[in-house]
Amino acid sequence: MDTDTLTLGLVWYWAFLFSTVAHEAAHAWTAYRLGDPTAYHEGQVSLDPIPHIRREPLGTVAFPLVTYLMGGWMMGWASAPYDPFWAATYPRKAAWMALAGPLANLTIAVAAGIAIRLGMLAGIFVMPESAYFTEVTLGIPGGWWHGAAMFLSILFTLNVVLFTFNLIPLYPLDGSVAITLLMNERLTERYREFTMNPTLSMFGLVIAWQLFDPIFRPLFRVALQCLYPGHF
Repeated sequence: MDTDTLTLGLVWYWAFLFSTVAHEAAHAWTAYRLGDPTAYHEGQVSLDPIPHIRREPLGTVAFPLVTYLMGGWMMGWASAPYDPFWAATYPRKAAWMALAGPLANLTIAVAAGIAIRLGMLAGIFVMPESAYFTEVTLGIPGGWWHGAAMFLSILFTLNVVLFTFNLIPLYPLDGSVAITLLMNERLTERYREFTMNPTLSMFGLVIAWQLFDPIFRPLFRVALQCLYPGHF
């Protein structure tokens, strides 16, 4: 593995791990505030990656590294435990808990976008001719601005990806629970009974993966237009 590949992999992993841990910590913190301390007792109401890695070493370490070596980008997962009895008793609270993760990713994407704009005002970042995962912005030659631009580019795009994918309303994604905020109590109960079927998990992920690209592309274009008004 050459130095450039290794450096890009480290940048990718920092962005991936921070984004994933923030997502799960938001779930854990929201559940704790709303009455379920399960994740809190496991130390997951924290941006410390260790409790999250300890719970899901395959999804937070092994799988991201394998996908990077095979495809040049990282995929993975983490999880925060919760009390299913609490979720069944307080379905609206459970829905807010589910929504908290994607909202954390949206917050990170916005923060990365603000940092990019500030960098442009400071003259250290410039707009690329075409934007993609690792080049939403470019650093000026010299110094470490290229690495900073790469990190912010990945952080921006990755969190738009996580926000979009997790809000698809198919089980087991967060959107499948968050959508119950739009339902009345009776419909929510019927919906919960339907989604308790474990076979829906694999089907939901397969269908969500097929739906993702046509949903993500226009949303990412909107994100870029917000970042660079009048362009893209």
